[in-house]
Amino acid sequence: MYRMGQEEVDAVARVVKSGELFRIASKNHEVDNFEKELSEKIGVDYALFLTGGTTALMTGLMGLGIGPGDEVIVPAYTFMASALAVTAVGAIPVIADCDETLGLDPVDVERKISPHTKAIMPVHMIGFPCDMDGIMDVAKKHGLKVIEDSCQAVGGSYKGKTLGTIGHAGAYSFNYFKIISCGEGGALLTNDRDVFEVAVYQHDGGSAFRDDYAELNRGMFEDKDTNSLYPIYDKYKTPVFAGIQCRQSEINGAFMRVQLGRLDGILADLRRIKKQIVEGLSNVSKLQLLKSNDPDGDCGTHIGFTFQEEEKARQFASSEGVNGGLPIDSGRHIFTNWVPITNKRGAYHHLMNPFEMPQNEGLNANYGNDVCSLTLDHLKRTVVIAINPDWSEEEVQNKINSIALAAGNL
Repeated sequence: MYRMGQEEVDAVARVVKSGELFRIASKNHEVDNFEKELSEKIGVDYALFLTGGTTALMTGLMGLGIGPGDEVIVPAYTFMASALAVTAVGAIPVIADCDETLGLDPVDVERKISPHTKAIMPVHMIGFPCDMDGIMDVAKKHGLKVIEDSCQAVGGSYKGKTLGTIGHAGAYSFNYFKIISCGEGGALLTNDRDVFEVAVYQHDGGSAFRDDYAELNRGMFEDKDTNSLYPIYDKYKTPVFAGIQCRQSEINGAFMRVQLGRLDGILADLRRIKKQIVEGLSNVSKLQLLKSNDPDGDCGTHIGFTFQEEEKARQFASSEGVNGGLPIDSGRHIFTNWVPITNKRGAYHHLMNPFEMPQNEGLNANYGNDVCSLTLDHLKRTVVIAINPDWSEEEVQNKINSIALAAGNL
């Protein structure tokens, strides 16, 4: 989380003083308004505020009709939640390689497609966009759905299109370690009404009893107490089913409305500083920037460098003032460390474990270390350096000097 201040304190205090902490029937409509403001800002028809990026991915997969008997292709470099969302809906995650951009490789995706494949999940890691043209082309060719995991790239874009809005559904995370945050939270993004309806029922098991999910007319409702507008929808066509509870509170809704207002400034400063660093290192011959699918669209949260050998990468990363890291060392983001997945424990009860479901027999659940060796090689030879949008000019120059010196010593 980069920035928060008195505005967030005031927003939370407003909700607490009102006593309207519960989203349902709230007179303040903080969550409703956040969803409206988010959908308008990023340009989608529907946004649903949830407890996290994992539940956003899970509800999105459900809305796309993914379940037992299906395979979903996920990258070898991502937080395990990407794969956990797949097992949560009873499907099998199939792991594909990442290319030199650290994003899902469309070529390997196509190699991993089988008659059971139903969806592709590109993940825009550490703010870098995936090759969405390549991925969407493969998906269209094979009739597959695409759900974008944009949890680490809120507000990023690819060729002018906001990440999370290019596929059939997308997911944001507002976890503490993300670009904007309320500590824990996420959002499902989609232009598909059917996806949205399924997600609503799944995220609120009590929706079966709520008239506001079934009887209201589409349009904007003006609340006379707050003079605010929030969206209401046509009567749902999706039959009610037994969901769970992963809806959000009015406190977090109010908090995120302030955070959303900070997003443009945070991204502008991150990108400005990254551009300064890149320009400041333009004459350093020993450095090779990490290849980007869209330098203008990446969030600027990190700058990356690629080396020919792991030894050089480690020497550079550990140099004074660089404060770099090799993605291979991130542990939980490497498929070889996804113990619940590699051990095929997809649920506590064995009858709910997708790896033991008869519908999934014979599906591609190969998680050996040699499955995506190309990804592991890329991750061993890449160094990423986190950028802070609040660095002073002096701190930026010191970072440039440290990186240049470290490169000169290689």
